[in-house]
Parts: sequence; structure tokens; C-alpha cells
Amino acid sequence: MNYRDTLKPNKKGELMIGGLSASELASTYGTPLYVMDVAHIRAICKAFKDTIETVYGGYGGVAFASKAFSTKAIYTIMKNMDMDIDVVSGGEIFTALSAGFDLSRAYFHGNNKLLSELEYATDNNIGVIVIDNIEEIALLNEICRKKGQVQKVNIRTNPGVEAHTHSYIQTAKIDSKFGFSISTGDAIEAIDNILNATNLKLNGVNCHIGSQIFDSNAFRLAVDVMTDFIVDIKVKHKLDIEELNMGGGFGVHYTNDDPKYSVEDYCNNIRIIASAINDAIDSKGIKKPRLMVEPGRSIVGEAGITLYTVGNIKDIKGIKKYICIDGGMFDNIRPALYQADYEAVIATNCNAKTVEDVAIAGKCCESGDIIIDKIAMPICTRGDLIAIMTTGAYNYSMASNYNRNAIPPVIMVENGKSGYCVKPQTYEDIASRDTVPDFLD
Repeated sequence: MNYRDTLKPNKKGELMIGGLSASELASTYGTPLYVMDVAHIRAICKAFKDTIETVYGGYGGVAFASKAFSTKAIYTIMKNMDMDIDVVSGGEIFTALSAGFDLSRAYFHGNNKLLSELEYATDNNIGVIVIDNIEEIALLNEICRKKGQVQKVNIRTNPGVEAHTHSYIQTAKIDSKFGFSISTGDAIEAIDNILNATNLKLNGVNCHIGSQIFDSNAFRLAVDVMTDFIVDIKVKHKLDIEELNMGGGFGVHYTNDDPKYSVEDYCNNIRIIASAINDAIDSKGIKKPRLMVEPGRSIVGEAGITLYTVGNIKDIKGIKKYICIDGGMFDNIRPALYQADYEAVIATNCNAKTVEDVAIAGKCCESGDIIIDKIAMPICTRGDLIAIMTTGAYNYSMASNYNRNAIPPVIMVENGKSGYCVKPQTYEDIASRDTVPDFLD
């Protein structure tokens, strides 16, 4: 476990989150329950911003990648921490606006932004729209022409750097639904089109090389490719690029196979990116661009813990033992979707000795609804409280009402205080939008 001051067992071995015991939270709010450690979120945001200030002279910023966890509360935290955000849908834009977030500090991503979404974004003075498709250039330009406004845009590039958890390769890979390939010339063509658009202003260039990246050399390689591209733009158009957005993808700790990062360790990727850009400024003769990064998982991932109550236990002698919980793939689709791994503890006795390998199984009517396929655990009994770690990113975001299960509530905890971030669903909520067509009566 990657424990920290705001997430660790007390002397009795009970898991404490933000100054409150897991059992107290489960008693107050029920299970399954998403718990978000606000102090950790704030610490990561501050550390990222401070690192850019220190290593890059403060000429840059950090945008929280909303897709990891989009709620009014998280946008309130981002506003209070003087953060930017990135959004990928009209729904995320609406939620940010509902929280009073200044949309001029938002980046709008997406490979197929709807006409209605582009109109909604420009109606609300979105800061930067990140162009992801050649057709989008003309579409957005026409929207802005009709409104008599000029929209700042970046382009998302595919730098040909494919990053994995523990390795990286440089590849000519161009088969992606995201971004313009630099190697094929598509990216420079997009730049040409934007510069010829009457109602668009080129603000910068973006890239994103992957997710759950631990090898920082991949970021160095991406910076080298992106700064070469900036040189190409300067040579062809006599134009200095104002902003370089290096995306996110910083890896977090899920299991003991992953590094255990402190808040300070998380900043290492930004240090490497900033230092590599500084080197390129000198060696390639480019103007210092504003540096943006867009982390999501690394801000909220480890801040999240999901609490479950043990129900039935099925022991197939000599084969497998299933510990069944009151949640499942409706609140955490990641294991079923792409075999994501997690760690778990009995939250009332984190220090209990592990004695057997078990599977932690969800309650959905799917054989694949297994949260952890094999994990060493103490003896579990009905009613035990289990905590699954690092569930702050993409768990609530991808939750569903599969099998008409209620999406669990989300609470935030800090300094011994707790409160709903997302209220509980009821069965009435789930069925509230159902209707029966007249011809069925």
C-alpha cells in the first residue's frame, strides 16, 4: 500500500482517511462508497504548480483532465487552487460552469466534438479549443464567423512516441483516432489551415503520448519531437509557437508492481519535461513557449478509496474462493474493461496477516464482474469492510446503472470533516426517466 499522512492505519490497524475512520464513514454513508481525500488532491495540485514555477520560471500552468473525475466539487477545488482544466464534452463544460469555474481557463478536447458542443463552448467563452480533426477547422471557423468572434485553438499532434508503463518506443504509428500525425505532414497541414482561417487564432500545440507512464524518458523523447515540430513551423511560417502542451499520462500506484510515489516524486515528470524544453530552447533557437500539462489520474487517482461490505463467500475447495462485495463493475468497470489491477485491505484491520489467495467478486450478473482476480487476504467474513485503493480516477466517471444498480455516492473528506460530493442514487432516480409509449397500453 502506498500510505501517506492522510491515508494510513491507526494504532489499532483501522484505515484512516482524511482524519476519519473507514468504519465511521461506512456507518454514516453506507457502502459501496467512493471516498476522496481532498488534502491529497490539493497537495498534488500545489506541487505540480510549484514545480513549474521553480523549474520553468512560472511560465506555464496545470490543467486538470476532467475525464478522470468530473463533479462540481472537483471544479470548486480546481478553482480554489488556481488551476486550469481540460474538458471533453458538453456535460463536463456544463458541470464546470455550474460550479462557477471560469471557462476561459478551460481546454476543450475531443476527436469528434459535436456542433452543439462547439456552439455551447464558444457561447460560454471557452479558453482554448484543441483541434483534433481537419474538418473541425472549417466547422469551428464558420461557427465563430457567424458569431463575430475569434477563437484561440491548439492542435493535438501525434508525435509518434508510444509510451507504456515501463518502456517507450519511437514509432511511425499513425493509426489513432486522436491527433494529427507529425510524420505524415498532417500536423503541418492543419497549421496551414488554421493560419488561413479568418476567425481562429493559433495558440499552441498539444500532444499526449499515453497513460500510466512511469518511464520519464518517454517524455524527453516527446519533447524532442514536439520542439522539432515547433522549429518546422517557425521555418515555414516565420511564426513562434506561444504554448506547448505536453498532456498528462503520469503513472500512479495501483499495486506493488508500481512505484510508490510521494507528492514530490509525482513532480519528477514535470521537472524532466520542463528541463528538456529549456534545453531545446537553447539548442534549437526557439522562443520559450508557455508550458502546459494536463494530468488527471495523478491528481485524483490515489486520492480515491472505495469501501465495500462483504456479503456471500463462495469457497470452491481446491479451486477458488470468492469474496463477494456489495459493489462491482457498475462502480468499477476498469478490471472488466482492461484488466486493471488493484490492492485491497480489510479496512478495520489493515495489519491483519494474509493467509489465503481469494478473488474479490462483484454482484453483477456477469462472470467477468471480478474486481480483483487473485489477492492475498486475511480470512474474510460476512459484514467485513473492504477498502479498494486508488479508485479516484475513472471509477465514478465510468460508473453505470448496469443491472439497475445505484451508482454509489461520492464523499469528500478533509481534516476530520466529510460531506457528499455526489448524493446517493435511489431506485426512483434510476427509473425516473423511464416512460411507457402510449401504444403499449
